[in-house]
Amino acid sequence: MRASSINPSDAARFMRHAAMLAERGRGTTAPNPCVGAVLVRDGHVVAEGWHQQFGGPHAEPNCLADARAKGIAPADCTLFVTLEPCNHHGKTPPCSQAVCEAGVKQIYVGTLDPNPKAEGGAQYLRAQGVTVHVGTEEQLCLDLTCDFRTWQFTQRPYVFLKLASTLDGKIATRTGHSKWISCEESRADVHRLRALCQAVIVGGGTLRADNPRLNVRRPETGVEPGADPLAVVVTTNLPDAGQDLFLLRERPQQTVFWTSQQAADSDRAQALAALGCRVWGLPAAAQGGLELERGLIRLRTECGAWYVLCEGGGQLALRFIEAGLMDEFRLYVAPRIVGDDQAKGLFAGRAPQTMDQALDLRVTDSRPSGVDTLLTYRPKDKDA
Repeated sequence: MRASSINPSDAARFMRHAAMLAERGRGTTAPNPCVGAVLVRDGHVVAEGWHQQFGGPHAEPNCLADARAKGIAPADCTLFVTLEPCNHHGKTPPCSQAVCEAGVKQIYVGTLDPNPKAEGGAQYLRAQGVTVHVGTEEQLCLDLTCDFRTWQFTQRPYVFLKLASTLDGKIATRTGHSKWISCEESRADVHRLRALCQAVIVGGGTLRADNPRLNVRRPETGVEPGADPLAVVVTTNLPDAGQDLFLLRERPQQTVFWTSQQAADSDRAQALAALGCRVWGLPAAAQGGLELERGLIRLRTECGAWYVLCEGGGQLALRFIEAGLMDEFRLYVAPRIVGDDQAKGLFAGRAPQTMDQALDLRVTDSRPSGVDTLLTYRPKDKDA
């Protein structure tokens, strides 16, 4: 008997639940995608699962196992999964086969698998008589797998951009003072994001003005013990090895400088290398500055970086966006006003003459972060 469809609003609600579960695997599943799944019966979620660890069972088998543990027959349920069930033998058997063997008669899929080695699960399921609906909350599910598609189709890591600003878009006063714009809860959230990443990137201006540590404050933020991310500084003006900078004094072997090829051959670069720092000379970009993508590719290939976090300042942040290298932008907006047109703004380095020359983004999330508001943006033309 053909399975009856679920009304669109309920289907969207169940898929959002599956997406929420998928986020629990962010970081531990890399370079596999985050995937969530739920089984629904009589209008209620009765079993759930998500991909928890790279090399471990995928979301669908975990969800089916949860059903078995609860004495629930999957054949009596409808399955919701954020990504098309895989259809190949990799580190685990094909999920499409597991779904069929469990007797599931109807499945809602958020988006199709972009991996040519794993795609085809929906087609296989239909051939076995399963009713398959594709595209429920598709944009949400595409955003959920944006990191996976970055790894599949580029050689670079997935790039987060993070900035904190006042209501009038200022990231520092005219003197450069910025501690603290955002609240304690927002700063703790940033440390959790740092813990997810294998490298944190700042510009040379931030290095000189803030003398940052770029490590993870773990006990207060509830982050599990682990290695701190690499500290990456983008600058053509390398610091002197004798400067009293935290990164040079305490973290030289975890510090990487992206600089010009000429600066990388200088005596100053050799002195930094003697401390233990890595100095990477990057080619000049056609639009000015350095070829940032070259540095990102080296972070992935040489350092195993799947996620990196750019924390600005404003000029470096803009260059990442202009170069198409920003995948997810998290902006913490504090309910504060500076009111000074000479204070430092969020972005700097462009001079458009008309508004149609502005760079467009799309909002994907908005939520409170203590007294602040966390806004999440993505490039407007990416999977929109």
